Amino acid sequence: MSEVAVIGAGVAGLACACELVDRGVEVTVYERSETLGEGACSWFAGGMLAPYCERDTAEYEVMQQGLVAREWWQRHVSGVTSQGSLVLALPRDRNELSRLARLGGQCRWVDREEILGIEPDLEEFSGSGLLFPDEAHLDPRRALAELAGYLESRGAAVHFGQAVRPRDLDAKFVIDCRGYAARDVLHGLRGVKGEMMILHTDEISLSRPVRLLHPRQGIYVVPRERNRYMLGATLIENDERRRLSVRSVLELLKSALILDPRFGEAQIVETGVDARPAFDDNIPRLCRQDNVIFVNGLFRHGFLLGPALAVRAADAVVDHGRWGELPRCA
Repeated sequence: MSEVAVIGAGVAGLACACELVDRGVEVTVYERSETLGEGACSWFAGGMLAPYCERDTAEYEVMQQGLVAREWWQRHVSGVTSQGSLVLALPRDRNELSRLARLGGQCRWVDREEILGIEPDLEEFSGSGLLFPDEAHLDPRRALAELAGYLESRGAAVHFGQAVRPRDLDAKFVIDCRGYAARDVLHGLRGVKGEMMILHTDEISLSRPVRLLHPRQGIYVVPRERNRYMLGATLIENDERRRLSVRSVLELLKSALILDPRFGEAQIVETGVDARPAFDDNIPRLCRQDNVIFVNGLFRHGFLLGPALAVRAADAVVDHGRWGELPRCA
């Protein structure tokens, strides 16, 4: 019998497993897919560790929980880039920047000259922006692979092709990180469709995530290795996981062209669609049922909030007093 079984090898499950292993707990991870990342919304994430920027659309609690993310990821994986985040808006949308500056804090205004000083390739952009110097980003796929490798190096088993539920497992504790698949137990869990693209271009060089604010739908561009950029993402209230809509593609590409017209010559390397699990308030939840902790509802903040939730879940496992503090699942 394992001491702790973790269901799900997405960012939530792997973060929980790593946090437990760090505390000397025996862990086994079960993943329904045959390979790492297959069918996981973590595979299509932006990888932005940007608690202050997320105040654009997220509650204060998301920012607070996200403050531990950068340090946690720096301890567990390589390739965390700490160049901050740049948030831009066209002159007509400057009020959106002012609103974010009031909400997020930890930022400073940058004019066109300063924007070109830190991102010279944005010479065609004519608006203003905010720089959030304490934020970071990572490559989600590389990070997931490194977490899985870290678990293997510490003797924790990760079993793929295992579509299990908590009742199937013989373990002292179970941590259920199945995401949207846990809607059979977690009432109120819904899917929010997100669409993204990976572009390749040798004509543009960005060193940090760049967000373009818009009253209706903002977008972000996140640099990856080999002159690739992740472009995302939509927020559509449905759980469809396969098809990009024409409207979404046009909106994403139009916004990229506003940042730099040279994105018009980029190659579309990959597209991705998934339904991110969320509750009505878009705040993640930890709750317990018998010997099971459910970690779910990370919405679009998997890499940002995964560490904080993993710490809380591990606290509950190793400290029975903390276990009792967890709310029971409704």
